[in-house]
Amino acid sequence: MTTDVNINILLIEDEDFDVKRVLNTIEPFNNKIKIKEIVSNGTDALNLLKARPNYFSIVIMDFQIAGGIKGEDLIKEIKKVDSTIQIIVITKLTINITDFKFANALIESGAFWYCTKYPGDIENYIYQPTDFVLSIFNAFEKRVLEKQTYASNKKLSQNIDTILDEKEIVGNSEEIIALKSQIEKLSLNELNILIDGASGTGKELVAYHIHYKGKRKFEKFIRINCGSLPQELIESELFGYEKGAFTGAGNEKKGLFEIADKGTIFLDEISELPLSAQVKLLRVIQDGEIEKIGRTDVVKVDVRIIAATNTNLEERVNQNKFREDLYYRLNVVRIHIPSLKDRAEDIPLLINHFVKRYCSDMGIAMPEFSDAAILHLKNYDWRGNIRELKNVVQRLLLNEHEVITKEIVDKSLVDRLFVNTKSNGIFNFSNQNSVIPLKEMEKKFRKEYFLFIRKNASSDAEAAQKLGLAPPNYYRMCKELGLK
Repeated sequence: MTTDVNINILLIEDEDFDVKRVLNTIEPFNNKIKIKEIVSNGTDALNLLKARPNYFSIVIMDFQIAGGIKGEDLIKEIKKVDSTIQIIVITKLTINITDFKFANALIESGAFWYCTKYPGDIENYIYQPTDFVLSIFNAFEKRVLEKQTYASNKKLSQNIDTILDEKEIVGNSEEIIALKSQIEKLSLNELNILIDGASGTGKELVAYHIHYKGKRKFEKFIRINCGSLPQELIESELFGYEKGAFTGAGNEKKGLFEIADKGTIFLDEISELPLSAQVKLLRVIQDGEIEKIGRTDVVKVDVRIIAATNTNLEERVNQNKFREDLYYRLNVVRIHIPSLKDRAEDIPLLINHFVKRYCSDMGIAMPEFSDAAILHLKNYDWRGNIRELKNVVQRLLLNEHEVITKEIVDKSLVDRLFVNTKSNGIFNFSNQNSVIPLKEMEKKFRKEYFLFIRKNASSDAEAAQKLGLAPPNYYRMCKELGLK
């Protein structure tokens, strides 16, 4: 119990005798409990609380005061001024201590505790003075805890606002306005969501917004790409295992569903989930239970699931590569994210957004874009969608042009690999001015080739397969090349 600080109290009482009764009761503790102000009506009390925010920790109030706002209405109004202020109600009504209806009405209004002033056998003190004093100390402790919680939540909310600012969904097109409206509505419920759209359109961005605008925003948001893990490891990653479950399992491992308990899990490229893991995922959705490898009983979890795909899941169901029952469980609500070419009017906004961000990061002045350059970018076929646009903007900023013209844009879009279309070779080595170190050329080739393969693959898993890479190596190389 906190005893090293003063407890400032506002007393609302309209009878002098009852004021003395309260003062007499707390007199042995007046080194800690301070009646700072005494008012006789609710209006004056509210005005005082508004004029001196965070000064009073506790309000002791008579339930029945003459005139003005009083009783349960006054309690509610005080809570509107400061929800952390604790309210102790005293009344001279003849009340049966088992009158739960009266007690519940006070509690629902926001009161912390209530007691009678006197039952007729005590003249100078509040009835049961020890309980009354203890209630003051307990109310103060509750006030301290609530203020700490409020401060923590406020800080978390500021962090969340920062996350949402960094992951802003940019655009004023009809498609994006409709998408933002859908996100706002879906963030308020707990339905499972399936997001579909081409690679690079921003499916993860939408999932972030749904989570951080919803009821679970203070809980974990866990993202996993179902195509990035070897099939033999994905079940242990998602659902975990017990110590000794298999050779090499020296310690218990919590799966991502267990880690995400009370939060949200985002399953990207859900179509790549193996059928064996699909069965366990279906149980999570139906029963809120996970089966850990090596454990006989189940583990309860409460997780919201958001899945995403850039493939035709219905087609995979018809091919028996995806469970139909799981598909319908995930596809409670469908969100479609349009390709960038279908909302070309947003391209200038996106360019400005990325230029501001990257110029700030790079510490360079923002260039101007000519009208012809913007038009050229609007008319370009963005097969890689927003992800490709970000890469192009970064490339345009590297040479620090004051004005970016159509010719500069055209070079950035077309001459990425020094392609020589007039010869049999892949690269044009005729221009001595284009010679760069071998390592830089190798990195440039890898990056552009990765982009080419990814644009022409239905998923990252297929891209890895085309490149002849294991998914973990593919993701590691994408990260090294700045593509993830």
